[in-house]
Amino acid sequence: MSENIKKTAKEIIESYDGPKIRIMEVCGTHTHEIFRLGIRNIIPENIELISGPGCPVCVTPVGFIDEAIMLALDHNATICTFGDLVRVPGSEMNLAGARSKGAKVQIVYSPIDAYEYARDHLDEQVVFLSVGFETTTPASCLAVKKAKGAELKNFALLTANKTMPGVYKTLKNSADAFLYPGHVHAITGTELCESLVNEGVSGVITGFTANEIMTALAVVITKLQEGESFFKNCYPRVVTQVGSKAAQIIVSEVMEDCDSEWRGLGIIKNSGLKLKEAYKEFDARDKFHLGKVEGRSNPACRCGDVLQGKCKPSDCRVFGKGCTPLHPVGACMVSNEGACSAYYQYGGKING
Repeated sequence: MSENIKKTAKEIIESYDGPKIRIMEVCGTHTHEIFRLGIRNIIPENIELISGPGCPVCVTPVGFIDEAIMLALDHNATICTFGDLVRVPGSEMNLAGARSKGAKVQIVYSPIDAYEYARDHLDEQVVFLSVGFETTTPASCLAVKKAKGAELKNFALLTANKTMPGVYKTLKNSADAFLYPGHVHAITGTELCESLVNEGVSGVITGFTANEIMTALAVVITKLQEGESFFKNCYPRVVTQVGSKAAQIIVSEVMEDCDSEWRGLGIIKNSGLKLKEAYKEFDARDKFHLGKVEGRSNPACRCGDVLQGKCKPSDCRVFGKGCTPLHPVGACMVSNEGACSAYYQYGGKING
């Protein structure tokens, strides 16, 4: 049965000969899997797959990295962070550069690791760099709750947590349909996507196997030809209409909506999360009295345009030359979920 579905999806994709359509992979993992599985090799020229802003490291603004470096070098804080963020360029340097100047930077695999580090090193002020979407935010909230329960005075979050609803609306004219991120909607459910249909936004939630992605693409192609906005959950084994209530409850208890800056997209209203007043003592910006920091991106980098679907990574003049995974100019080349990293790893064209 599954082979028949996969074959039918493949035939739908390969045989499409209608008007040009643009499909945005919001999730960076989808971008990588589509490359890795060779799906781009069967896509006709009149179907364009474009990469969107679904990589948390990629959309984290330059100013956030500058804040982290300021905390480490000027306030002697120990920075706990996921590994990808260490190499993301700030205005003057990245966290790896700050570490060479004496900053203490600890790689962790979860916010709980950062909480446990703070608990075991009471002589250090520990700041966890809290980035990510709805998928990872609950763990940051849990870490803060644990710290409050333990009355830790040496633990804080520097937040750059993002939520997806605002960016879907911001980018709704950038593509004919979205491939919605399965992991995000496992937390939030499908109600948002269903409501966006009334605003003319079409999309499909999908998983990460070849069969799931191919089926989702086939559904998008078929539905677009019907000429009406649509939504379809093609990942029902993981994503439900209501999502994860437990995750939603802990986030709503600890954090609240705020305006947030997205790299390349600017400020999007109510697209971020910050700690509520009851947990303000764990807000690094408040705790260390950080002023407003304006980051400066490298003007040669087109990461912002890539995240908006305005260009492919290979259209950037530094792609594969001055900008490589070993020496990234922009965040999209750093993360394993970044579009530039995917293009580079899987043979995207290098300008020359």
